[in-house]
Amino acid sequence: MVPIFRCRNMKEALSFYTGILDFEMNEPGASADDWVVALSNGEASLMLTILEGDQKIGIAANVLVEDIDSLFEKYISRGLDTSGKEGSPVHQGPIDQSWGTREFYVTDADGNTLRFVQLPG
Repeated sequence: MVPIFRCRNMKEALSFYTGILDFEMNEPGASADDWVVALSNGEASLMLTILEGDQKIGIAANVLVEDIDSLFEKYISRGLDTSGKEGSPVHQGPIDQSWGTREFYVTDADGNTLRFVQLPG
């Protein structure tokens, strides 16, 4: 399954997902002028859309990762802004959840959230 995140500004969304979060555009000719853009990062895939009928703003998706602490530090070094989320510890850095996972969340300018999850063990 591939989640679809609706965005208001494709250029801004692509800059965030490719510049900070390591996603790459799947199609060689894809651009910020497209209505829908498919992205991938390793085995993780998602689609960005500006079409209102495709999705609502504010969707969440889990991304399973192996080295969550290094990943968070890499995103911070690339400009991930956690301000505006001070009331959400899981947006400030990886935390150990009571259900056994270690997680951090990244929310884009449109309110869509990637929940990075490291499984125990």
